[in-house]
Amino acid sequence: MFRLHTSVVFAIIVVFHVVVRTAEAQAATPPPAPVPCSLKSNTSCEECLHNVACLWCIPTKACIEYPVKNILPPGSVCHLNDARWGVCWLNFQALIITASVLAGVIIIAVIVCCCCCCKCDRIGNRKEDARVERQNRARKENQKARRSEMQMRHDEIRKKYVMKHKEKGKPWM
Repeated sequence: MFRLHTSVVFAIIVVFHVVVRTAEAQAATPPPAPVPCSLKSNTSCEECLHNVACLWCIPTKACIEYPVKNILPPGSVCHLNDARWGVCWLNFQALIITASVLAGVIIIAVIVCCCCCCKCDRIGNRKEDARVERQNRARKENQKARRSEMQMRHDEIRKKYVMKHKEKGKPWM
């Protein structure tokens, strides 16, 4: 279980490191001014998608600005099966489905990890509680043994004291 948590943390660190390095590299070299998407119509998908703000529509061979007001491009612009964004070999519908499945898997993995951590904490707490309970019982037993030992010593001292007083003929109290 510990190895699973370690590997997840390591993967997160590696991803964070890659993102930071990419951000640093992009910050170091300013990007060239983007060419408007409409100028790349009737070219190729690869040419259009050099600019991440562009969307390629296969049937019309149109390179258009991605409609950022909508999360998904409406059917009037281009059908999801015919739209390409980011890469030419993957249609927009498959991209959305793949991203949704990956997001679902990541969410489920996080929930499972959280549940496992909580379960381990509860088991650890139970073990800790049992250990503390055993220590308390042992402490009480030791305390009882010491009390009975002290009581025996006190009784012996009382007997000796009473015997000495009786021998001398003095009253006990």
